[in-house]
Amino acid sequence: MRPQRPHLFARPARSAPPDPPPPVPFSPAAVRAHRAALGLTPEQVAEGMAAHGVRLLPAHVLGWESGGPPPGEEEFLALARALWCPPERLMGVRPASLRDFRLARELSPDGAAGRIGVPAGEYRRAEATGRWDGDAGPTAALAHVLGLTLRELVAATGRREELDRRLRRCVDGRWQAQADAIVRIVPVDRADLDAVLPVLQDERQVPAHWGGGWGPAEGAAAPSAAAVPPAERFWELLARREPAIPV
Repeated sequence: MRPQRPHLFARPARSAPPDPPPPVPFSPAAVRAHRAALGLTPEQVAEGMAAHGVRLLPAHVLGWESGGPPPGEEEFLALARALWCPPERLMGVRPASLRDFRLARELSPDGAAGRIGVPAGEYRRAEATGRWDGDAGPTAALAHVLGLTLRELVAATGRREELDRRLRRCVDGRWQAQADAIVRIVPVDRADLDAVLPVLQDERQVPAHWGGGWGPAEGAAAPSAAAVPPAERFWELLARREPAIPV
């Protein structure tokens, strides 16, 4: 019997299926309140959802109101439309992730990608991973399409730690060296950034005494301003510039 030859190449391991997306933020109390305010029965809500392409039994509506498994994306949007209310009202909390903000705008992933001007696969990866790596232009479009403030944008794109790190470098070194990277994270007019970063640095990088060390400028910056964390102070200073995307 001829011995079997060993495989020259290992068989590729089967990739694990992707993790299912987390449940849509959902408030059973908000659904009950909106249905009661409209005077609708669960049957009428189910009929309203069917008009938006989602057919299910009235028992599903009662199950959601009773705290059962929450609806999926399509069901959630159809429910909001049947109840004549913005989707965010049914979440019970302020949206936090890109997916949540997209649903609040009643957009599909492909619809959001098209409006932003990026490939659908790229946008879907950003939602799945919580990381966005776009340049300033697409990042600004993302904020406008999903209705994000700058603070929400930085948090939802997973860039908060990077922004904190670069702002600390602005304080400790040359702010000019960080400006290009920061404007990719916070898509504002470069003139606004060039006005804010020197102030952030000057409030902290002034010799406190002859022996060295750093401290707030005497008479130039209030002690309270220098005591605020760099990121928080950055937002305060930027808000005064009234950028196109609100802080």
